[in-house]
Amino acid sequence: MMRPLTVALVGLAIVGLPNALFGQARRYPLITPDGLRLHNTTAAAVTFKGKRAVRIAVAPDVARRPSARGFVGIAFRLRADRDSAASPTYDAFYLRPTNGRAEDQERRNHAVQYLSHPEWTWSRLRRETPSRYEAYVDVVPDTWTTIRIEVRGGQARLYVHDAPQPILIVNDVKSGPFATGAVALWIGPGTIAYFRNLVVSP
Repeated sequence: MMRPLTVALVGLAIVGLPNALFGQARRYPLITPDGLRLHNTTAAAVTFKGKRAVRIAVAPDVARRPSARGFVGIAFRLRADRDSAASPTYDAFYLRPTNGRAEDQERRNHAVQYLSHPEWTWSRLRRETPSRYEAYVDVVPDTWTTIRIEVRGGQARLYVHDAPQPILIVNDVKSGPFATGAVALWIGPGTIAYFRNLVVSP
């Protein structure tokens, strides 16, 4: 059984705060790491599958063991104090690309997941409410995958591959209905991921 993800192993590249509630959408091309605030990660400008992107990897001093499975997603409502050693708090949706076409159906059912750091780890959510915060979606490694996250009050929805219907719905976002915060690129232990073309709309 896998160990819970902890902040010592999780990497974040904090992109920014949405504009004021009635502001305009902000676009982040993510073709260079300029403007990213890195937490336990490294970032570099690369070309991946013919498209300019940012490569995010867990920093060598915090990567304890490589993971062939990979964990890649977006954190939202992130609150982190630059001058404090306290762990950041955030909600996140993430993909597990090697689970999408696994021969084991249980692994397939864990292809997308929600968590809320630090209290609501994937392991706690799975243990206390099996299958409520995880779902299946057809994803594969080393392929560009479009995702969209909609957050309104206490509800969050994850859309994958431009699907008209959400893959995963969370009706009780653990940060609460009134939380605010930054958006971040999120990766798990041993993961290398590529990001491009992020849009944050208030």
